[in-house]
Amino acid sequence: MIHRTIADRIKEKINKGKAIVLVGARQVGKTTLIREILDSVDYLFLDADDPSTRSLLQSPTTEQLRTIIGEYKYIFLDEAQRIPGIGLTLKIITDQFKEVQLLVSGSSSFDLGNEINEPLTGRKWEYELFPISWEEYENNIGFIKSEQQLENRLLYGFYPEVINHQGEERETLKNLVSSYLYRDILAFSDIRKPEVLDKLLQALALQMGSEVNYNELAGLIGINKSTVQKYIDILEKGYIVFRLNSFSRNIRNEIKFNKKIYFWDNGVRNLIIGNFAQLDIRLDKGALWENFLISERRKQNLYKNTFAKMYFWRTKQQQEIDYIEECNGKITAFEFKWKQKKTRFPRNFLNTYQADGIEIHRENFREFIVV
Repeated sequence: MIHRTIADRIKEKINKGKAIVLVGARQVGKTTLIREILDSVDYLFLDADDPSTRSLLQSPTTEQLRTIIGEYKYIFLDEAQRIPGIGLTLKIITDQFKEVQLLVSGSSSFDLGNEINEPLTGRKWEYELFPISWEEYENNIGFIKSEQQLENRLLYGFYPEVINHQGEERETLKNLVSSYLYRDILAFSDIRKPEVLDKLLQALALQMGSEVNYNELAGLIGINKSTVQKYIDILEKGYIVFRLNSFSRNIRNEIKFNKKIYFWDNGVRNLIIGNFAQLDIRLDKGALWENFLISERRKQNLYKNTFAKMYFWRTKQQQEIDYIEECNGKITAFEFKWKQKKTRFPRNFLNTYQADGIEIHRENFREFIVV
């Protein structure tokens, strides 16, 4: 059992009078985590993948809910997004059964969010769970073993099922992506052309870590710009990718509106392009390294409530910095190198923003991704 960083934060909210909602992609360990949190108490488990459970919880009355809940003080509703109108049901439980602690998991933030945000306004604590973080991984297997596994993690990623099936990573990733990630996105969004989604994911995977031009993507795939934006938004809400905005404040020639797109998991990205070649012969080694570092930093910032803002920086003259972070009024510039080099940061950026410049490489990366 890999201890999840967010577990302690969730435990602090137990029996504080609000529902606890945990969202994230399928197979990141939401069910396992909530079961672990409730391990010492007697609880009612409701699986929304079960048709009979969906029928019971779709528009029940208060009295019907009283019969379902019985004497239980803890309720765990798994895969809540499968139940139409579930938000109103959760509101009734939270309002009418004050002694009951409700815990809810859901795999699709774009769908579950629409269902519960308004009914549960002011009545919930909401958390996101991502694939295993480096810190969680290292805490589980130790510093030396995790260091030895670094290149494998850059290739195969951090989904629990992948980590637990060494030697079967490719097959496990294929099943994960086709059976769960794609299925959720197609089931809970109005994407009418799955083949367009495939082309878009291929294009994003090949451009990972580079600036993305929506007009170019639209021309490449054969759809309009607004459809590209809509599909990327769905992929982001489905926990496949996330966007990084450009940083711009004072310098006239800074690029203001461009974005970079990263994948939450290197293994998913490598499966999409069908490339699991070893690191030393890959042309995209730098992109894999950058994606790993930024996705890990994002997990840490979200799990630990640092409230840091994440950006990249580039000017029209092609001066650029891989990653900019603003936290508590302090701006720091980071450059990512697999092997240590003497990085020269743009002097105009450091002077204008009174920023520090730090190079992150193979030898010091832990201090960047274990916040």
